[in-house]
Amino acid sequence: MEKATLGGGCFWCVEAVLQRLEGVDEVVSGYAGGHVENPSYQQVCSGSTGHAEVVQVSFRPEVISYTDLLAAFFATHDPTTLNRQGNDVGTQYRSVIYYHTEQQKQEAQQVMDAVNASGAWQSPVVTELSPLPVFYPAERYHQNYFNDNREQPYCLFVVKPKVDKLKKAYSDKLKKGM
Repeated sequence: MEKATLGGGCFWCVEAVLQRLEGVDEVVSGYAGGHVENPSYQQVCSGSTGHAEVVQVSFRPEVISYTDLLAAFFATHDPTTLNRQGNDVGTQYRSVIYYHTEQQKQEAQQVMDAVNASGAWQSPVVTELSPLPVFYPAERYHQNYFNDNREQPYCLFVVKPKVDKLKKAYSDKLKKGM
């Protein structure tokens, strides 16, 4: 089992997307990269903590590689907008990869270079690539949010389209029965 820590806007979106990948065993929403210990959601939303909304993913590399995990991550958020995903604006919504090992750092840089070279985006990737700082799990009600709140308007209009995009692009790598 390996871990990856990623932020691409609201953690509800990233969590919902990555939970659906075969080989991903757990996705925990949380906060990382700031200067406040044990921040609350309200503190992080204020934009004053320096933390990003992130997810920490436990995955089996023999089933899904780190590179494939990153490919799904980049396919379902805009890595070219600084501190913004759609209507979610602020440093807490930045695109970020917190690597756990030097190998992850190298692979992440290769994936970002490939995304830039692909021409998929008109602007360059601005995803932050940094060593993993302390990860703080978010409050319980943020965990498994989309699965537990599918009819909530944000889930219907923001999260679900990202999940649907993943389903279309990665149907062969999705967990059975999702």
